[in-house]
This record gives sequence, structure tokens and C-alpha cells, in this order.
Amino acid sequence: MNGDNFMLKDLFKKSSSTPSKIIKESQIPDGLFQKCLKCNDILYSEDLVENYYVCPNCNNHIRVNPRERLSMVLDEGSFMELNREIDIADPIGFPGYKEKVRHIKSVTNLNEAVITGRGKINGTDVAIGVMASNFLMGSMGKVVGEKITGLIEYATDCRLPLIIFSCSGGARMQEGMVSLMQMAKTSAALKRHDKEGLLYISVLTDPTTGGVMASFAMLGDIIIAEPGALIGFAGPRVIEQTIGQKLPEGFQRSEFLLEHGFIDKIVKRNQMKKILSILIKS
Repeated sequence: MNGDNFMLKDLFKKSSSTPSKIIKESQIPDGLFQKCLKCNDILYSEDLVENYYVCPNCNNHIRVNPRERLSMVLDEGSFMELNREIDIADPIGFPGYKEKVRHIKSVTNLNEAVITGRGKINGTDVAIGVMASNFLMGSMGKVVGEKITGLIEYATDCRLPLIIFSCSGGARMQEGMVSLMQMAKTSAALKRHDKEGLLYISVLTDPTTGGVMASFAMLGDIIIAEPGALIGFAGPRVIEQTIGQKLPEGFQRSEFLLEHGFIDKIVKRNQMKKILSILIKS
């Protein structure tokens, strides 16, 4: 197949030699193609992997799972996961919540909405956490807060630079007030990390909202973001409905926030490891 001219619809064209035969959709292997949700183009999965899951047509930075993210920024074989096994928290007995979390665990092969650990970036040790959008939209509950706090404390004790990739819909409603308490908990741990004169780099990806944005995500010594990321406390639609006004074009996107001084730099995904390496060594 010619990769430049090949389109998914070509798979369903009738053959010129045997008009009665077509390639059935069921014959296409699962995962062979992905659709860009921004430009609606059909993309070959292998090409996407080689391009760091960035759409070559519209530069959309497609969401990636945390293990793929770790493989993009850490030296191969250097990652050591921390606090992997923490029991499910259900502090307010929300109906069906435990069963839902167990199901998501089995589907995503993740224990919670964040992976934390230690690794190397071009030979330099770092403590790193990556949030998972495919686990209840990266929402922060008791376990997520505990894992992130544990990571920060580990970085402080080992005197390591800290990097957290945020991707979250905010605090987890199924855990009520307990989820909101994680904002103060993580922020207090970062204060101790800062007092030791250690570096914290916060990386904001699409989306970073709610209680995560209002706590550790915006407390970095250096705050960088991926292109086009939605970053804010409440979503644009909620704000427009509240104030009764139309928001500016691109409001709450990383480019808008950079222009208005809320973040320090926008970094493309294929440059992320290089930039992080420079920052932690400087």
C-alpha cells in the first residue's frame, strides 16, 4: 500500500477484477487506524507512534496513556514504579463506585489515575508522575492524592528533581470532600520540597482542570504545557453560562495562557525529553 495515497475508504472499494467482492470492515485488524478528533482524519497507528501521537495534519497532540508517556521522556529501562499497590478508597460509600473502579482497572491495566516512580532522563535521576486520562478522566481522589504526595515526599527525601504530567478533569466527585482535601495535602508536600531548594517542573497536558489545576499542577517552579492543551479551573462552557458572555477565541488553551503569563513555555511532544533534560541539569 502506498502510504501517501492510501485512505481508509479504499479498503471498501469494489475490486476491478472481482466486482462482487469487497474487503469487509471486520477484516481490518483492531488498532490499525486511529481517528484524529480535531481534524477527523484517519491516521495509521504505526505512523502515529513514530510521530509521538501528534496528528501530522493539524498538530493535535492526541492523549496518550501514562506508560507511553514515560517511554517518551525516560531512558529505556530506567523506570522504577513506586506505590503501585494501594487499595481502592470509597470514603463516602458512593453506590457502585468500587465496582466501577475495579472494571476500569481491568480495562486499562492501571491501578489508579496516576503512575508514580523514579527514572532517568539522559542519565539524570528524577522523580516522575504521570496522570491517566483513560482512568475516570484522571480525576483525583484519595488514592491519587496519596500517590502524588508519596512521590513528592520521595523526591524530597532523595533530593531529586520532580516532574508531574497533569491530565485531569479535577477532583473525583464519588469521594466527596475527601477528594478536595487532596489539594491541600499535595500542596503541603510541595512546600516542603520547595524549602529544600529542589526543582519541581509541572507539565500540563490536555485537559488540566478543576482541583488538580488549582493545586499541584500550577505550583511548579517551571510550568510548561503541550500545544493546544485545555487548562483552567472550570470549562469554557460553564464560564460562559455563568458570566453570560462569549469568551475570547482560544480562551484557556495553552497558547492563551502563555501570552498572559500563566505558564512559562509551550513544548511540543517530540521536544519534551530534550527540554526536560536541559531544565533538570541547569
